[in-house]
Amino acid sequence: MNRLIFAVSAVVAISSMAFAGPDENYHIYLLIGQSNMAGRGKVDDESKNVNPMVVMLTRDLKWMPAVDPLHFDKPGAGVGPGLAFGEAMADANPKVKIGLVPCAVGGTSIKVWVPGAQDKVTKAFPYDDMLTRMKEAQKAGTLKGIIWHQGEAGRGSAEQYGRWLTELIERLRKDLDAPAVPFIASELTPFKEESAVSTKKFNEVVQGLSEQVKKYACVKADGLGHKGDNLHYSSEAARVLGKRYALKMLDLQK
Repeated sequence: MNRLIFAVSAVVAISSMAFAGPDENYHIYLLIGQSNMAGRGKVDDESKNVNPMVVMLTRDLKWMPAVDPLHFDKPGAGVGPGLAFGEAMADANPKVKIGLVPCAVGGTSIKVWVPGAQDKVTKAFPYDDMLTRMKEAQKAGTLKGIIWHQGEAGRGSAEQYGRWLTELIERLRKDLDAPAVPFIASELTPFKEESAVSTKKFNEVVQGLSEQVKKYACVKADGLGHKGDNLHYSSEAARVLGKRYALKMLDLQK
């Protein structure tokens, strides 16, 4: 009952803030990419914990206390790095409200993250849908960072990936009217031996962009375990990854 009362009170407070206009102490973070950003880890008791300073934009564009699953791209959505990232950012900024805007879509190639492109499986328009959600989110607060996890659907094109990702970052900063917003990407974890070489090359590319793109960083993905499918991070691994994103974000925000 106490949890229900808290949740209702939080929704009322969040709604009131939205009507008041953008708040400089309401920090918005965009979560984009494919399934390992959306999360496929098992929802557990830790997923139910509520931090009053961390909220999420729901599918129907309402602000609610953030809990896993944040995403709604597919029925299998579960624990991803987003919530742990948000909680770590809130811990580092105790006087600030953290607003998470989940927009990742499992299975999507970076080539689909362009205006007008549709994902054939989910029928979603990842980039266009993201812009719609961010337009609503930016009414409440200020965009402070973007975290991206994608590449499982494109690690074989490492040489082109750097250019594609650079173009995406430039487009996002322009379309979101945030020319210097920090952007954090992630390495991939080589769960399968046969993908070790392509993953190594991919990781070198995304790490190397830090020398070319301003306000950009890439988190390490070593030591992270999968959920048993050699593809998706376990809940524990996803949370570790989320904390790594937060450390990089805080460093870029200095």
